[in-house]
Amino acid sequence: MKETYGTLVDIRRKVFAEVARIAYNDLDISALEESSYKIVPGEVARYRSDIFRERAVVDERLRLAMGLDVREIGVFKNVTDGFDKVDIDTNAYEKPLINVIKFGCEACPTKAYYTTDNCRKCLAHPCINVCPVNAISMGKDRTIIDKDKCVKCGRCHDACPYSAIVKYERPCAAACGVNAIGSDEYGRADIDHDKCVACGRCIAECPFGAISDKTQIFQLIKAIKSGKKVYGAIAPSYIGQFGANTSAKQIIEAIKQLGFEDVLEVALGADLTTLHEAKEYLERVPEDIPFMGTSCCFSWTLMIRNEFPEFFEQVSDSGSPMRYTANHIKEKDPDAVVVFIGPCTSKKLEAIDTKVKSDVDFVITFEELMGMFVAKDIEPSEIKVEEDVKDGSALGRGYPIAGGVAESVKIVAEKMNPNKDIHIQGAHTLSECMKMLKIAKAGKLDGYLLEGMACPGGCIAGVGTIASVNRVKKQIEKFKKESIYPTPLENINIEKERESI
Repeated sequence: MKETYGTLVDIRRKVFAEVARIAYNDLDISALEESSYKIVPGEVARYRSDIFRERAVVDERLRLAMGLDVREIGVFKNVTDGFDKVDIDTNAYEKPLINVIKFGCEACPTKAYYTTDNCRKCLAHPCINVCPVNAISMGKDRTIIDKDKCVKCGRCHDACPYSAIVKYERPCAAACGVNAIGSDEYGRADIDHDKCVACGRCIAECPFGAISDKTQIFQLIKAIKSGKKVYGAIAPSYIGQFGANTSAKQIIEAIKQLGFEDVLEVALGADLTTLHEAKEYLERVPEDIPFMGTSCCFSWTLMIRNEFPEFFEQVSDSGSPMRYTANHIKEKDPDAVVVFIGPCTSKKLEAIDTKVKSDVDFVITFEELMGMFVAKDIEPSEIKVEEDVKDGSALGRGYPIAGGVAESVKIVAEKMNPNKDIHIQGAHTLSECMKMLKIAKAGKLDGYLLEGMACPGGCIAGVGTIASVNRVKKQIEKFKKESIYPTPLENINIEKERESI
């Protein structure tokens, strides 16, 4: 989530902590009906029209955090309605994952251009001159844009020497790189789930907190309390998430205190993905396919499937780091229940994919993990540890930074075949990924390995992160240097798997 949206971040974390508290303390589900009064206390509204609306939005957040659907506005249902379906110790997800809380949405105007008080009614009036549809006229105090004529090309905005014309966009729709957000009959945001790739950028950008995703916190804690052997697989972007001075080992030990059997770095799985993709690239490009896409970001692969189906076979067949790490854990302990802990919402969808669901049992974000820490009063930075974490290579630890996946594959592929020159190209944000694929469609990226990341800057900016991108990036660069394995080729933890590749 965006650090500048502090109020929303606070509410989200209180919701996650409350659900975790109910689960850990074996409270009756009726406690959920009182939770919104704890999260939004008092009688006077702080942010919305009234306190009842504030609590109503929090109630829907609580339902989503339980894995339940958002309620219909015009139909009476208790907050706990449908709880029997999610009162289990296994994955309880049902699509859709990303949901608009309709009465939390302010029905923001869609893309438009407005003239502000900065307008000087200048003699040149370039805004009028450049408008291709004659939608701008001179008014008494400023130029006037006829909204019915305006085609939203933005030429007036670019031409004004006083920056008097502003572009107004609905934040959630502007952030969606696949144009999956429209409007319902009341002007509120509406998600086309056939287009949505669950990247969660709309969640991060909505300043009213009207969009949220489902979580598995409750079911995960039930699995822990039932005595199952629950293992964590933590994504490389965890460094720096829980405090600048909190070490990797402290975070892992804190997770164990929640009831986890053990925790492995997903950097280990990233090493396996690197090896598989390097081998696949060397074998397939350009003999079988003109270029190859990476398989790490699930939103990227979903976008290709939906928008560029002709290229879907050119996405690497390799598993994601999450999948390989989970498989590694279950090979060592067949009774393991594996929880992926990361920055990402779309991993929740990947985990219910037919190829992955047998390996990954739960997915939670760093933000949801923080809620569990709060519920159990665990402060990772205060835990005393001595050992270092030695699961992944330096290249594997660099995966969450944009460009890190392709760079890792390039380095390893060139070690496997020194005579081949590997070309790479990357894009982060889905709108940029779309542009890159259009260039590839024109035949200008033949021979390339293409890396796509849905989030700006890579996984370090995922919706489920809780620390600034710049701080985490610096921490990861430092953590990479601390690995005793430069590349996957030296990592003894995957020696068995490496031999079979």
